[in-house]
Amino acid sequence: MLFELSKLLSFFLVPSNIMVILGLAGITLLAIGYARAGRWLLIASIVLIAAVGSLPIGRGLALPLEERFPRWDATGGNPPAGVIVLGGGVSKSEISAGRGEISVGDTADRIIAAVELMRRYPTTRVVFMGRNEAEFVKQLFEKLGLPGDRIFVERNSRDTIENARFAKQLIMPKPGERWLLVTSAMHMPRAVGVFRKAGFDVDPYPVDYRTTSTRDLWTFFPSSLMGGIGIMDRAVHEWSGLLVYWITGRIAAPFPGPMSAIPSRASASASFNG
Repeated sequence: MLFELSKLLSFFLVPSNIMVILGLAGITLLAIGYARAGRWLLIASIVLIAAVGSLPIGRGLALPLEERFPRWDATGGNPPAGVIVLGGGVSKSEISAGRGEISVGDTADRIIAAVELMRRYPTTRVVFMGRNEAEFVKQLFEKLGLPGDRIFVERNSRDTIENARFAKQLIMPKPGERWLLVTSAMHMPRAVGVFRKAGFDVDPYPVDYRTTSTRDLWTFFPSSLMGGIGIMDRAVHEWSGLLVYWITGRIAAPFPGPMSAIPSRASASASFNG
């Protein structure tokens, strides 16, 4: 019930949904004779769409999230025991199933990163977390020539909290093991906070960036209004998620960041249960 309620509430926190609702409410009021109120709502909807789409508002909200964790440094520490990839990268399972062909989505950077890591570290395993995508992702890895015995899928988790809990139950990480967490850079602060709260220390491996640098804050009128609106939607989703998770005790800090000191790690084990 709590999961369904959170999904319902998140719908009304998405800026693009709010702007569309304002516009539809304005049209409805115009149609039933409340012309003044209808016009104001319609104008507000149009102005908000134009402002969010053309001004760097979304990028300004996204940049602190994406800058929170640095790119992973492959030169420090032992090779990773494994890689945890949070759901994303493959389009809805209905599309892949309906077309009989794996369809990748706009977060395919997660899959690319996992493939690169598996080839760089021949003993590293990949655990993919995702209720609807897991089986298709495994097929995709195997199509790319990667051994199936190094790929594990978790099919039950529905959100980041369950990702962390089920990943820990599946992997049972040993002290000293180094596990990389691959997810979108914008989502990384919340994901790391949840994994830490679950008692699973991971190394952030951010991908799927939507900003370049602070110069994005001075970039106006992008080629597509929808691009600006899309970044705004994702950034607001992450900031509101951080706030809710912190208030409800699902993360220990309001804005999780890099650890001040990383303890030395022992050699990684070759299997989950040793």
